[in-house]
Amino acid sequence: MSGEASPMSVRIGSGYDAHRLVAGRPLVLGGVTVPHHLGLEGHSDADALTHAIMDALLGAAALGDIGRFFGSDDPTLAGAVSIRLLEQVAGMLRDAGWAVGNVDATIIAQAPRLAPHAAEMRERIAAALEVGVEHISVKATTTDRLGPWGREEGIAAEAVCLLHRARPT
Repeated sequence: MSGEASPMSVRIGSGYDAHRLVAGRPLVLGGVTVPHHLGLEGHSDADALTHAIMDALLGAAALGDIGRFFGSDDPTLAGAVSIRLLEQVAGMLRDAGWAVGNVDATIIAQAPRLAPHAAEMRERIAAALEVGVEHISVKATTTDRLGPWGREEGIAAEAVCLLHRARPT
């Protein structure tokens, strides 16, 4: 070997995001507005699920994190729709020669019940990434009333993804 590492053909990424629940905002997760009396606080729509997925994808491609591209100090992003930002991340991945193999995500929330909305979340995420819905998994869990998520102070999400080379760089 010449000492140069060969480019990896697959990469794994992980992402995490959390936002406080507040009155007066819609609850948006995975691009879906979920009926609830509280919503997530943030500069954008505060879609913690989509933010975690974006961080996982950007990390796997070694492109940075969402703050690098979509900073909360950018006034043009005030109220941004996160699923549209995910579409931009998908374009960045394609430009860098990567394709999404799969995404597996978990939402951590005591309330509301999210299972009834998971299928629509999967569809919206799959559409934004231009992959089949079978490549996207969205699950929800509680913390049995433990910690800030269990006290319904906020909602968190974590995601892992697999990217593979779509074309040589």
